[in-house]
This record gives sequence, structure tokens and C-alpha cells, in this order.
Amino acid sequence: MNDRNVNALKEISEGELKNTQQVLIEKARALLPLIRSNAEKTDRERRTAEENIQAMQAAGLFKMMVPRRYGGQEVDFRTNMEVVSIVAEACGGTSWVLNLISVCAWFTALFPAQAQDEVFGADNDARVAGVFMPSGTLKRVEGGIRVSGKWYYSSGCLHANWGMLGLMELDADGNPMDQYLGLAPMAELEIEDTWYTTGMRGSGSNCLVAKDVFIPEHRMLSLSKAIAGDYGTEFKEEAVYRSAFIPVASLVIAVPQLGLARAALKYVIDKSQNRPISYTFVKKQADSVGFQLQVADAAMKIETAYLHACRAADDIDNWAKSDHYMDYLTRARVKADSSELARHVHDAMEILMTAHGAASFAESSPMQRLWRDSSTASRHGAVLSALSNECYGKALLGVANDLTPLV
Repeated sequence: MNDRNVNALKEISEGELKNTQQVLIEKARALLPLIRSNAEKTDRERRTAEENIQAMQAAGLFKMMVPRRYGGQEVDFRTNMEVVSIVAEACGGTSWVLNLISVCAWFTALFPAQAQDEVFGADNDARVAGVFMPSGTLKRVEGGIRVSGKWYYSSGCLHANWGMLGLMELDADGNPMDQYLGLAPMAELEIEDTWYTTGMRGSGSNCLVAKDVFIPEHRMLSLSKAIAGDYGTEFKEEAVYRSAFIPVASLVIAVPQLGLARAALKYVIDKSQNRPISYTFVKKQADSVGFQLQVADAAMKIETAYLHACRAADDIDNWAKSDHYMDYLTRARVKADSSELARHVHDAMEILMTAHGAASFAESSPMQRLWRDSSTASRHGAVLSALSNECYGKALLGVANDLTPLV
């Protein structure tokens, strides 16, 4: 363990964190004109514009969840939520890349120090992109495992130095033994161009391919242990890296929705001052009571989504600071909070598309891109309301969870 690691084991004060949060928010807002100007290009080329990547790197946004031991910001999840959602106001794909690379930095900080040193110690600007769900095959060898297979869909892989692979170890009879996250340099992986989608095109969430890649034991994180709060990191004093695993993984998937919805609401309101309502005597939408009700309904759904997000993020952060692992009922509720966030934004976006009118679907309108990105992201498996609400209902009723271990 190097001297930097030894000397950095201390809590970040509330004052430091608040100041860092404000600085990052201001930097994110300052980048919005640039990111917005590249939104169409990002969508068309199916990858985040390199100019956006470099600008976010220079602003320190990719270091939000990197430990301070490596020159990172080590912020809490409320800060991450605010910054990522601001970026989404300009471009959903760019926000998604920032978001997934940030959470993969957090995942990496849960690994043993040797793995962290190999990623961030060698290059504190290193970016990690990965796939949570297990795929491929693994074979135990001396000192670790060898893996082969394909992993769909790795958001941000086009801009990453390291890949994180979801892995499942089976016994001789083919029964699951444990699930892992494994770290491998991107130089040892291949990227297959598979990301042809209607929405979130700019995330560049292509397929990672491994062909007999060696992953040493110290670059493997047991998910069964992680779900229970037993992480590999030796730096137990770092509060954010005590956060509950699945609540974090659920919340971050929903966060970009907030910015997409705010951008759509603002666009519809701004345009309403000059747009008539076709086939009526209404010369501007803003004067229509029906339109006013639609806008209010959408705005309240977006505010409700934000309140769910704030409660979830604050619970994640407060439990981590308390040095107690979040209890099962709260974990189930935070998972449900994240799904409610996505559901309310989805409903708000549908209202706004209808309120603005058929022009929403013009290729020249940002509304169609915001809608496509939101519609795609809201259907991510981590934030499906039916699944999350069933988990929460079972937890409330004391019914055994036979649905998923990911709570």
C-alpha cells in the first residue's frame, strides 16, 4: 500500500463536500452549451462526441466517484445525482456515459487496494465501463480465472481504459456458486459495434468481447458479498464506499431521466408563447386552460420524480455515513423509489409530447430525441416498476423474496 493511500484515510467534512458539490454543479452547467451543440452529432454517430468527453474530463466530472487517494472528488450520491441530471438537460447519451463511468468508478473503489492501484494508481484519469449482468464463461486457473464471451451492453466503453465484466461461476453440475465483477484492461478486450437503437444512441453501449482473458483474484469482486455490504476495499473509513450496493445500482440508472424531463418541460413552456393550437381559435398554447393543466400535470410528475430521487440518494448517503449497512426494507424501498422516478418521468414525457403537438416528432425538434432517450432508459431492467414494487411489497408484508437477490 503506498503512502498516498495510508495518509488519505479520513472522512470528508460536510463543508468540503458541500463546496465540492457546488463547484461540480457550476462546472456541469457551464458545459451545457457545448454539450447541447453536440447533441445531434452524438445521437447521429451513436457515440458521445469526443469534445464532450474531453470537456467533462477537464472539468473533473469523470472523477466524481474516484477516491481522493487518487486525486478524485469522492462525492456522495446526492452530488452525483445532481451533476448527472444537469448534463442530461443537454444530452441524454452524454449524461448516460458520464453516469455509467461514474458508477463504475465507485464499483472499482469497492475492490481490494491492489486492483484500485492498478486502475487509478497507474492513471488517475482512468475510466472504467462495464456490464453488471453475468455472461460468458470462466475457468479457474492459478491466481485467478480465464474468461471468454460477450457482454451486452457496455455504456461508455468507447471512452474507457478498463472493462468491468459480470461473471457467474458454476459448479461441476452447472449450478451457480457465485457472481462476480471482474476488471480487465480494455487493451485485452474487443468492442463489437452492436449499439443500433432508437433511443440513447449516444451512449455507445456496445458489446465487450473477451477471448481467454486472464483476471487475477484481486480484480474480482464477489456480488453475493457486495449485496450484503461486504466489500473488498481495505479503506473502510471512506464513507461513500460503504453505500448499499443495489440501491446505488438502481438509483444511478434512473438519474438521467430527471434532466431529460426538465429539458422537455422547459422547451414546451418556451415554445408555448408563440405556438397556436391547430384547428382552434387559440393563438398561443400558453393561453389555453387545457394546455395549462397538461403542463402543470407534467411538472408535478417531474417534481415527484425528483423528490423520490432525493429521498433515495439521501438515504444511501446517510446510511453510508452512519457506518451501518442499509436494512433490507429500506433497500427495497430505495429500489422502488428509483423505479417511481423513472415511471413519473415517463408519464410526464408522454404528456409533454402530446401537449406540444405532432411537431414533437419532427427530426429538427429536440423533443423527439429527449423522448426517445427517456423512453429507452425508462425501460431498463433495473428500474421496472412491476419488479421493484413487487420486491417492496414483499418486504413490507414480510413475504419471502423469491423474485431476485438484487435488493
